[in-house]
Amino acid sequence: MSEEFLINFTPQETRVALLQQGSVQELHIERTNSRGIVGNIYYGRVVRVLPGMQSAFMDVGLERTAFLHVADIWEERHGNEAPPRPIEKILVEGQSLMVQVLKDPIGSKGARLSTQISIAGRLLVYLPQERHIGISQRIESEEERERLRSHIQALLPADETGGFIVRTVAATARDDELQADIAYLRRLWAEIRHRALGAKPPELLHCDLTLAQRVLRDLVTSETTRIVIDSRENFQKLSAFAQEYVPQVAALLDHYNGERPLFDLHGVENEIQKALARRADLKSGGYLIIDQTEAMTTIDVNTGGFVGSRNFDDTIFKTNLEAALTISRQLRLRNLGGIIIVDFIDMESEEHRAAVLAEFNKALARDHTRISVNGFTQLGLVEMTRKRTRESLAHVLCESCPTCGGRGEVKTAQTVCYEILRELLREARLFNAREYRILAGSAVIDLFLEEESQALAMLSDFIAKPVSLQAETSYTQEQYDIVLL
Repeated sequence: MSEEFLINFTPQETRVALLQQGSVQELHIERTNSRGIVGNIYYGRVVRVLPGMQSAFMDVGLERTAFLHVADIWEERHGNEAPPRPIEKILVEGQSLMVQVLKDPIGSKGARLSTQISIAGRLLVYLPQERHIGISQRIESEEERERLRSHIQALLPADETGGFIVRTVAATARDDELQADIAYLRRLWAEIRHRALGAKPPELLHCDLTLAQRVLRDLVTSETTRIVIDSRENFQKLSAFAQEYVPQVAALLDHYNGERPLFDLHGVENEIQKALARRADLKSGGYLIIDQTEAMTTIDVNTGGFVGSRNFDDTIFKTNLEAALTISRQLRLRNLGGIIIVDFIDMESEEHRAAVLAEFNKALARDHTRISVNGFTQLGLVEMTRKRTRESLAHVLCESCPTCGGRGEVKTAQTVCYEILRELLREARLFNAREYRILAGSAVIDLFLEEESQALAMLSDFIAKPVSLQAETSYTQEQYDIVLL
């Protein structure tokens, strides 16, 4: 299936859309002011060693000192019998060393570091301090693992002292592609070591690739026909990067200089808006309801306006088949991860269930992210997991609604009216005001003036104090204040 990448650049962010047969399948967004630092390599200085915690704090040039635990310190061991040394025997305050970021700073916590360096390429991961060849866990066949291990070993230069991890995509790679990746990683490591020789801590030695560069390195496949870039400056930068590190990709780069925005031209902006909605429509007239929570994501399939042309069972079956294809696309488009529960419309036929599940697995096979589908449960739900690789699209682009606090719904005007009446009664018992004024949204005030006017008048008589109303256009439906005059 042919595919192409669209890369949209602005000073604030980079956006990448993957199109297959003209349909948007994946969206990647990286913002300039919030780029992660995982994978960055620094030449840092030990600020403090804490034997009680078996950890140290290091200055690597970030806002907060970074954290290094003894378990993340690489030491060459001679035999398995050698016990690991305590951190106070390894590090001293003021010592300088090369470290790599394992986790970004979160809240008040600094970044987590490791002294074991790993540099990712397109097909391989280079481990300059190790000497073994590891294989991706996704390659399960022991025979295939041994074949790859021997094959990579044969391709390595005679002077190679480092180790490699073979990524899943390397299983079908050609020898020239593997050799190019090995040469790229060795050259990159040589550049990092050269920078470290004259470095004074704290100093950044290597910054992980930008989103656009990672697309060229990791996401381009043999099915990619074009990579369209809407910025001349970045087109030239990516062309230079591709020529040096991924020459097989360079010919696919294409600069777009049309007047109409690139994402508008291909309908990507519209797809982004759809991907943020709770409802996803099916072509037949059915629809999906997608709810993302902290614990899991639930997807409910509904027939909607689709009535079919034969019988009800056939209608359900066709809706579920279409839903299976749409769900697989929505998972990639929205980048949903973790536990996912799919509630297909109930099917009595076991044959129909098997066909829907087979179609679902076939559609999910196009996803590059690790997925596990457990099939139908006794309740007729499909349980599955999708590995979290980055934040979902909604988490990147949205935040909790300030009106509803993330609930996804607001109290009715009538509910707020009754809350105000109860609060007014409490205020009257606590304070002896001359008059009470209710400040609330227009919908709530309108209700007090019409349907709930009698209730307000009864309360005013009960507390023996006048109550006035004032509409505030800036208030949300749930907001209100009671002013004592």
